[in-house]
Amino acid sequence: METMILAGHGPWHHEGGPGWWPVIPLAFGLFWLLLLGGGGYLLWRRTKSPAKAESVLAERYARGEIDEEEYRERLTVLRS
Repeated sequence: METMILAGHGPWHHEGGPGWWPVIPLAFGLFWLLLLGGGGYLLWRRTKSPAKAESVLAERYARGEIDEEEYRERLTVLRS
């Protein structure tokens, strides 16, 4: 008898409301949005870093820490 009662009124049988079904598609969409957004951010950050390295190299050249030949060699390596 208890088995029939539990089977008839389990947690997935909501007689008065929609339950959790609207939340699952929203959570799934949010998951993919965060995943793609995080990947895009990492890609953007990775493509931005060589410009920063070039600016550090230019600063070292401007301060006289490296000569023109070494500056051009390192700049070639960064851009390849």
